[in-house]
Amino acid sequence: MSNTPNLFHVSSTLNRQSIARHGLDWTRMGAAPGIAGSSRPEVEGIFVCRNEEEAGFFLQINNTGGPVDLWSVDGVDEGLLLDNGNGFAYLPDRIPAAQVRLA
Repeated sequence: MSNTPNLFHVSSTLNRQSIARHGLDWTRMGAAPGIAGSSRPEVEGIFVCRNEEEAGFFLQINNTGGPVDLWSVDGVDEGLLLDNGNGFAYLPDRIPAAQVRLA
């Protein structure tokens, strides 16, 4: 893991307990729709925001049907991030609970 700035992840508060226990894992999606309203993972990976402005965008488009949490994600090498084709970054891997904390 490299010393990179914190990234962020936005998720429904319904996922809070699962994220705190298991980390960020797209295979566990199901308690609530994704931020964009999807019922299934859009990619095999975890969408992250590179800064607070980008996170604010995801907080605004919230299509989960309820409140959301902002998670700080530590220790991810930004060089591993991929673009989903729409300019949004994701890590094609799970992120362990030890690397996330409720912001």
